[in-house]
Amino acid sequence: MAINPLADRPGRDRQRLRKLAQAAMNADQTVDQVEDILGSMGPVMGALSESLVDLDGAIGNFETTLSRLNGSLDNVDVTVNRMGDVVARLDRIVGQLGVLVDLAETVLKPIGMIESAGRGVVGVLGFGRGPKN
Repeated sequence: MAINPLADRPGRDRQRLRKLAQAAMNADQTVDQVEDILGSMGPVMGALSESLVDLDGAIGNFETTLSRLNGSLDNVDVTVNRMGDVVARLDRIVGQLGVLVDLAETVLKPIGMIESAGRGVVGVLGFGRGPKN
């Protein structure tokens, strides 16, 4: 006669074995789900790594661009300073020209008075008039 170990155990042991079998099946399903998740994360991590490499390159380009912009701004500052010097020189030249014009007007005033007097004399003598109608 064969011995049936399940028949000899009380109902409690059977229930315990069922629970253990169910737990093993649940654990197997959980392991499959974790493997699926990890398998899906591989390509995502690869793409993220490529994106980070691209971002690092973009940041390097940005740093180069900022350096060039900084150099350009330095050149603008130098140019503005030079333009300020040019404007100051032009202002001095205009001031000197103003003095020369005032001096020329002062020097030419007597000549203008002589010319005016000469016209007056010519007018009195009648040389400055055209033929009478």
